[in-house]
Amino acid sequence: MNFLAHLQLAEPHPASIFGAILADFAKGVDVTQYPIAIQAAVARHRAIDRFTDHHPHRRQFLPRFSTQRRRFAPVALDVYDDYLLIQHWQHFYPSPADQGFAKLYCQLNALLQQPPASMPASMQRTVNAMVHYRWFEHYQSRDGISQALDQIANRIRFANQFSGIMQEIDLFADDLDQSFLDFYPALQAHVLQLGDELTAFIAHSS
Repeated sequence: MNFLAHLQLAEPHPASIFGAILADFAKGVDVTQYPIAIQAAVARHRAIDRFTDHHPHRRQFLPRFSTQRRRFAPVALDVYDDYLLIQHWQHFYPSPADQGFAKLYCQLNALLQQPPASMPASMQRTVNAMVHYRWFEHYQSRDGISQALDQIANRIRFANQFSGIMQEIDLFADDLDQSFLDFYPALQAHVLQLGDELTAFIAHSS
């Protein structure tokens, strides 16, 4: 899952919001240096990713990508799932999507003003951009998602043919759409079953 879904599935307190994003910037970072509540949120993020990676919603579509783009396919599907979440927002949440975005931007602004722990520079840049450029509004359209994917591909440091991957997604977009309607409720139920982040983390660590 990408940023929007992880933030929506996080618990409503700063440590959880912080950890839900930190997990994507934790390579080379000693996560144990952070408060235990943030460690728990990172662990929850990773549990969500494991569930997603092993769910048919993800596994059945990866082979449909061309060989030259398949390496980038998991990232593309993560981002595209945020688009699908917005398209079907009313199925999963009682408030309109724009109200959800406004709440998240407030939470992210609060993280920038008073982070509960030291924020890696790359994470700070991303959160700043997320708020300043209103990423979630861009995720509402097919063109916005396509641009986001091409920008990610362009930032990759090795030569690749990942740009234009949206053209491949278009070939099975209807199937992805229907699959997401089954997948996301299953993910929400899985997160509920995992229980409180901190309690689950302490139990697993002991």
